[in-house]
Amino acid sequence: MDSPGLVRMGRHYATGETIELAWNPDGRIERTLPYDGDGEMWIAPGLIDLQINGGYGHDFNSLPLTTETVIQATRRLWEKGVTLYYPTIITNGNEEIEQLLRVIDAACLEDETVGSTIGGIHLEGPFLSPEEGPKGAHDSRYIKAPDWSLFTRWQEASGNRIRIVTLSPEWPEAADFIRACAKAGIVVSIGHTAATPEQIREAVDAGATMSTHLGNGAHLTLPRHPNYIWEQLAQDRLWAGIIADGYHLPDSVIKVMLRAKPSKALLVSDAVYLSGMPPGEYETHIGGHVVLTSEGRLHLARKPELLAGSAMMLADAVWRLAQSGLCTFPEAWDMASMLPAQAVGQTESYGLRRGAQADFVLLEKHKGNLRIVETVKGGRSVYRAAQ
Repeated sequence: MDSPGLVRMGRHYATGETIELAWNPDGRIERTLPYDGDGEMWIAPGLIDLQINGGYGHDFNSLPLTTETVIQATRRLWEKGVTLYYPTIITNGNEEIEQLLRVIDAACLEDETVGSTIGGIHLEGPFLSPEEGPKGAHDSRYIKAPDWSLFTRWQEASGNRIRIVTLSPEWPEAADFIRACAKAGIVVSIGHTAATPEQIREAVDAGATMSTHLGNGAHLTLPRHPNYIWEQLAQDRLWAGIIADGYHLPDSVIKVMLRAKPSKALLVSDAVYLSGMPPGEYETHIGGHVVLTSEGRLHLARKPELLAGSAMMLADAVWRLAQSGLCTFPEAWDMASMLPAQAVGQTESYGLRRGAQADFVLLEKHKGNLRIVETVKGGRSVYRAAQ
């Protein structure tokens, strides 16, 4: 889909000022200037989802995965305002993970715009805690200690696209593995862990910079203190990934996290392929037999107390968080765009400013809902809503 013109007008999502945003043919923003006008349309940076397993029936973790599945999933994400995302590959057999990585790489090579939308691959497992609770719905048969040789093989299969690795620092091999990742420019995120506070601190010193869906992938009960959640909240060097779908964390917990991480909290969807699907019972790679309720809660059929991922897309989580009163709409949007860009080192190329890549959305707030009207990726209009 080509763009009719290289200029858009709308209200700046943070200031409310009406602006004219123009970009060059090379897809870089040329100017953002005040514009004498008004309207209901808003302009905001494109959303960045650092953790997403699929959506609308498209699953990044089911074999056989095809390049068409990845391409179609990307197109659906454009409809939800996402201009950069990290397809998340979870715990599986060694060969299965390698196959999935190869297909995502092939999809990026097959479609240039899809390739630029996929910022990298997020490997969530198998280097996780084997304990019940922290491992969540990950298959314990495949959970193992961090293995740099194995990871190097996977990285080669991915076309060097693995940019985020979630692991548990409780393994003796973790610190050396984290140092190797940091040296290679790979973001290490602490998650699905039963690590001691000392192990958390050692991981941060080794180069870990993020927490994966903090407060989830944890024991159902924890010591009051110390514990691995408090320790991650206390570590100022860690970005805190938060799932704000209304089920993974109570609003009171999110409120505390936002206060502990006022400039380092970011939203992720953790959406699985059932996002956007009708309620019912389904079979998934993670968790097996699961139930999606009419309220949008996704849980294991045999253990309803355990969630099996999120069924809410990132834009909907942003709107829900803003409507909750825990933060303003611009703050919530930044937690799903500008702050994730910082967390993965994309600060210089993102945002509504001169020289940044023209990744932005036009949206409207209508009757208590958020509607994506247009998504522009690298200066190209990749989605426009029907009139």
